[in-house]
Amino acid sequence: MRVVLAEDLCLLRDGLTRTLQDHGFDVIAAVDNGPALLRTLIEEEPDVAVVDIRLPPTFTDEGLQAALAARRSRPALPVLVLSQYVDQLYAHELLAGGQGAIGYLLKDRITHTTQFVDAVHTVAAGGTVMDPQVIARLLARSDARGTTAELTPRELDVLRLMAEGRSNAAVAQTLFISESAVAKHTAAIFTKLRIEPSADDNRRVLAVLAYLKR
Repeated sequence: MRVVLAEDLCLLRDGLTRTLQDHGFDVIAAVDNGPALLRTLIEEEPDVAVVDIRLPPTFTDEGLQAALAARRSRPALPVLVLSQYVDQLYAHELLAGGQGAIGYLLKDRITHTTQFVDAVHTVAAGGTVMDPQVIARLLARSDARGTTAELTPRELDVLRLMAEGRSNAAVAQTLFISESAVAKHTAAIFTKLRIEPSADDNRRVLAVLAYLKR
């Protein structure tokens, strides 16, 4: 699997490169700034991009904006963004397209190699991964008048795990319930959030967006 990596800290960039290579990924480019990232994503067409949100020259959201610009040219481009902090605006902007193949992972999480590698695989396969800490903080800050207000505590648990990129089987195992129960909770979530049936799996992405609304 071909990966483009963007990280401005040399030691971290080298460490991530080695980790990915050790787990069978082909890191075709490792860049350290936004313009180089955008150019590389368009020219190389990788299978997945692993991107630090804050890159030179602005050190604000240069990496995120480069990734989003690349996705406008290639909407299916899988992107896993890395951030040192939880930022609701960044998370919302990343997910707003509702297309899937997106992830938001805190940098603390990449020290857990298995979780990091699993997140890359999930995003590359078209899934959506939200760091558990991101979901927890966004949920804690959510307004009671938001679209998730009608959900039961169990449905919120299912949605939280869904946002982390878990399959129905994984959700069932974590919550000690059956897969059929997960399916029923998921259907109830979609109904309460007024997410209409569709031919693809983007309904999960739209459900995750409900966490990000005030």
